[in-house]
Amino acid sequence: MLPGKVPPEVLEKIVFNLLGVEDERVIIKSGVGIDAAAIDFGENVLVASSDPITGAEKHIGFYAINVNANDVATFGAKPRWFLATILLPENADENLLKEIMENMHRSAEKLGISIVGGHTEVTIGLNRPIVIGTMLGEVKREKLVRSNGAKAGDAIILTKGAGIEGTSIIASEREEELRKVFGDELVERAKRFLEKISVVKEALIAAEIGVHAMHDPTEGGIANGFHEMADAAGLGFRVYHDRIPIAEETKKLCEYFNLDPLALISSGSLLIAAPKEKAEKIVNAIQKEGIEAAIVGEFLEDKNTKVLVKDGKETPLKRPETDEIWKIF
Repeated sequence: MLPGKVPPEVLEKIVFNLLGVEDERVIIKSGVGIDAAAIDFGENVLVASSDPITGAEKHIGFYAINVNANDVATFGAKPRWFLATILLPENADENLLKEIMENMHRSAEKLGISIVGGHTEVTIGLNRPIVIGTMLGEVKREKLVRSNGAKAGDAIILTKGAGIEGTSIIASEREEELRKVFGDELVERAKRFLEKISVVKEALIAAEIGVHAMHDPTEGGIANGFHEMADAAGLGFRVYHDRIPIAEETKKLCEYFNLDPLALISSGSLLIAAPKEKAEKIVNAIQKEGIEAAIVGEFLEDKNTKVLVKDGKETPLKRPETDEIWKIF
């Protein structure tokens, strides 16, 4: 298999058939395009999600908190508690651990999250640190948003744009090279895309107005995100290339490294499936918070129609086999 997420067909064949016992309190369980579980706790629902940070070394603690918080928030839940497994490379010193923990601490404080446990070790065979996080949150039962709840005819809303996390990672990991090509100003702006990675605010705004589903696209970018949302709901989609925001910094870095911005890791973007009559209200409410948002397409009844409209032509939008970020590592 290629680097990145395990293909959906392999998940269906192996992973989702080996999930232990059935539990009637599990409201939402593992599935393609479903990034968290929801468990019945009476009036409230516990939402739990787990994600590793493997493609970035700088700011790894920041990514661990925010990527996992994003998954929980897409269910309409407030992220509350975090557990971290920190795997350090051989010969790592205490300063690396301190840096990761300080990074997680500051990020958790900003979102009102408590770090409540986990595990830390030096692991044979690693050449860079890996942080695996589990985030827990809660939401009133009637406010729970289901990631597989998109309906045919729903508007697809995208916040911020394509390749948000990828832009920050590339600018940080290839900083010296890029400064020589593009200069200091553009590289500094691209590095600051790190500040856009949380989608908690816009997710909770959208959930309050009323949505059918939300999803934060990570590996495989927004292209994979469209597929994951559609697959989870058994739908197709049509999206319009000219409506998708792509920042200047993202365009330039992708052109330089010959990357597709639609398939570049995109934590910081939020995909929302909303009833058409609520879509503009959601976009306006998010924009009032200074966050870019746009209606970029719609979900379709025919699950076999998954297309991108570009220059007036409709072509199949293929699911990325792997994330574009791996091409530069």
